[in-house]
Amino acid sequence: MPAYTVHAPFPGGADLRATDKFVFVRDGFHFWAMIFGPFWLLWNRLWLVLIGWLIFIAAFHAGLSSLGLGRSSIFLADLVIALLTGLEASSLRRWTLSRGKWRQLDIVIADDHDTAERRFFERWSQKQHGIVNDQWAVDRGGPPPTRGVPGQQFSNPPPIPAGGIIGLFPEPGGSR
Repeated sequence: MPAYTVHAPFPGGADLRATDKFVFVRDGFHFWAMIFGPFWLLWNRLWLVLIGWLIFIAAFHAGLSSLGLGRSSIFLADLVIALLTGLEASSLRRWTLSRGKWRQLDIVIADDHDTAERRFFERWSQKQHGIVNDQWAVDRGGPPPTRGVPGQQFSNPPPIPAGGIIGLFPEPGGSR
């Protein structure tokens, strides 16, 4: 099942007046981005990505031509670039949204875009009305324990096994 990331404009993104501006980005391979790369970038308003893509393609073709590669080799290299464009299209779209001061609200797993919207808004409306569903609650806790910090779980070195050390080093701190 595909995963969708939900993005909202920031500031004031997560309120009822801005729900029509939420963007759902499907994670995965985008066939049309592979076939029609620059047109797909234009359609999705990825202007900086399009400019970077055009500059990269021009420099890449100039470099391959200066190496003396034939047209078939350049065509195969273009196919690889098209495949990479299809694979990274959703990441490029999320990058563009993050540059435009959008923030990611949630991740939704769904079969299609409509189901993702329905699942997100059901869960989001429960949060807005104060209904807490333990299924979605995540306990982030504190920072991970570190060594050398007093009071932390790992501040003392680990105990040595009763039968000695197993492995390449027979004594702690000894040479091989």
